[in-house]
Amino acid sequence: MTDNGTRAFEKLRLNQRQAKPRTRGVTEIRGPYYSVMGKRYLQDVLETMGTYVDALKFAGGSFSLMPRAAVKDLLDLCHQHEVVISTGGFIEHVLTQGPEAVDYYIRECKNLGFDIVEISTGFITIPTDDWLRLVEKVQKAGLKAKPEVGIQFGAGGASTAEALEAEGAIDPEWAIQQAQRFIDAGAYMIMIESEGITESVKQWRTEIPAKIVNKLGLDKVMFEAADPDVFAWYVKNYGPEVNLFVDHSQIVQLECLRSGLWGTSSLWGRVLTYKE
Repeated sequence: MTDNGTRAFEKLRLNQRQAKPRTRGVTEIRGPYYSVMGKRYLQDVLETMGTYVDALKFAGGSFSLMPRAAVKDLLDLCHQHEVVISTGGFIEHVLTQGPEAVDYYIRECKNLGFDIVEISTGFITIPTDDWLRLVEKVQKAGLKAKPEVGIQFGAGGASTAEALEAEGAIDPEWAIQQAQRFIDAGAYMIMIESEGITESVKQWRTEIPAKIVNKLGLDKVMFEAADPDVFAWYVKNYGPEVNLFVDHSQIVQLECLRSGLWGTSSLWGRVLTYKE
C-alpha cells in the first residue's frame, strides 16, 4: 500500500517491508541544501514515494534562512505522511554562541514541530560528558536526540580527501564507545558520519562499518550513504533493512534496491527478505 491507496501493479511481489513507523530499514532523506525544497516539491516526493520515506533531515541549518511559515509548512506536510523531521547537525553552529543560544534553539525546534535534534561535532571538539548533557537536554524537551559519530575531524563540510587526511582520524573503537554511551543514555539513534569511511577518502574503510555493526547492531545506527555506490554497498553487505541516509533525489533508486525490484548487475535479483 502507498500513502494514497493501493500500489500500482500490486500483484507483482516485492520484498516485505516493515510498515511505518519503522524501526529497521529506516530511510532518512536530505531536505533543502544542495537544491531548494518547497512545499510543492516535497508534496510531489511524498505523494509518490512517501510510503518509503521515514525521516527528512535539514542540512547546513538551511531552515534558518527560510521564512518561519515555510519551515512550518514543510514540517506539517511531513507529519501528514508519517515522516519525522530532523534538524541536521546545525547545533555545532549554535554551540559557538553559548548556552542561551542552545536553549533557544532546542525550544524553537520543539515549537516548530521538529521531532529529532541531531547532535554532531564534526567541526568542533567537545567532551563526551558535555555531549551527553546535550542528549539529556534534548530529551527533556520532548525531542529525540540523534548524536552523529564519526572517525574524521573536520567532517561535514565536503572537504577533500587530502584535507581530511591532513586533519587525521580518530580510533574507531573510541567512536564506538562514545556511541554506546549515547545509546545507554537513551539516544534515539546514532548517525554514522560517512567522511573518513566512504566519503572524501582515497579508499573506502569498509572495516569500520563492520566494527560498528558488530558492537552496536543494526537497529540503533544509521549510515550516511548519499552516493548510489555507497548505499548499494550497504544493502549488499547488510541487507535491505539497514538504516540509511540518502539525498531526496535517491529515494526511488534506494527503494528499488530494498524491495528487490531493480538494481545494479551485482544486486539485481539478489536482495531478498524471508517473512512468515
